[in-house]
Amino acid sequence: MSGNTLGTLFTLTTFGESHGPAIGCVVDGCPPGLALSESDIQPELDRRKPGTSRHVTQRREDDVVEILSGVYEGRTTGTPIALLIRNVDARSKDYAKIATSFRPGHADYTYLRKYGLRDPRGGGRSPARLTAPAVAAGAIAKKWLRERYGVEVRGFLSQLGPNRIAFKSWDPVDANPFFAPDDSIVPELESYMDKLRKSGESCGARLSVVASGVPPGWGEPLYGRLDADIAQAMMGINAVKGVEIGSGFASVEQMGTEHSDEMTPQGFLSNNSGGILGGISTGQDIVVSIAIKPTSSIRLPRKTVDVSGAAATIETHGRHDPCVGIRATPIAEAFLALVLADHALRHRAQNADVAESTPRVPARAPVGDRGAKSSSLFEDPDPAEA
Repeated sequence: MSGNTLGTLFTLTTFGESHGPAIGCVVDGCPPGLALSESDIQPELDRRKPGTSRHVTQRREDDVVEILSGVYEGRTTGTPIALLIRNVDARSKDYAKIATSFRPGHADYTYLRKYGLRDPRGGGRSPARLTAPAVAAGAIAKKWLRERYGVEVRGFLSQLGPNRIAFKSWDPVDANPFFAPDDSIVPELESYMDKLRKSGESCGARLSVVASGVPPGWGEPLYGRLDADIAQAMMGINAVKGVEIGSGFASVEQMGTEHSDEMTPQGFLSNNSGGILGGISTGQDIVVSIAIKPTSSIRLPRKTVDVSGAAATIETHGRHDPCVGIRATPIAEAFLALVLADHALRHRAQNADVAESTPRVPARAPVGDRGAKSSSLFEDPDPAEA
């Protein structure tokens, strides 16, 4: 199987299956000298791991990470960093009845058609379980970006099914099981999920990720565009069916005078571009939104076919997230950080000696600095405030 590596200079290669003995990854290209231990990585895995609330899968995985290589006396050596996460709570018997049929919306059918065989235990390499190694790798990228460039990568849940969530503050994001930026809406989200879980249905979600402090100049036109690489990485996350940069599809209804981000000596007046122009970072917040489809594994009967092509009915039992988007915020953050770390190294390789005399246009206030109105995801500030 090819296609398991992301990146050019800062690369991630994952391995393992959902119900195998372990999953993990190799991170190559991390610069030497970065202070790194398991304690730098584990908190990110704890944010993503299953069983953290009644609203997600009850599979009990501690997701304890082990660093196998690439670190000596507490610092990265510049050699490949191997990370291992052991599976301890796989229940393969839950999948025995569906081994000969295809779950609608899953990769069962496509994997079999491509490879001639498939691992039915939890979906093999296709389920969200395989995002854990990426989150571990993303923790390394996050730390390097923060220490080297002052870049912060943060995300939040902006919509759960039909429930839109206005951005109020970063403060409550890690204090509730939904990563919601408004704690007052949490009871409503919990009620919605309780009803959804009892019905046997599932729902989708929208997540927003913001990278602040990114310097201008990262990205390579035409075919190494920063936004294109971000979109590719985000579409590599399980269940993602759409990616927006900045105003995204809302730009269809905008006029040119509204969408183009005017500049003044005091700074940009808006950020519809999502911090990227011509595939190159502007120095503003990089703003990305992703759409996650409803969970395909549901216990309600669904029409399908079996491996012989005969009509069948399938019900998926076991432990599944009614909405995979609830745990996906750390995943989206990780993939954005991985792409940014890769482009930081690519920019440094070619353009480290560039000296530009044109003054930098200041970025507008980062998301969160002035409450909801500062969020370039939803509305622009009054020009007088910029």
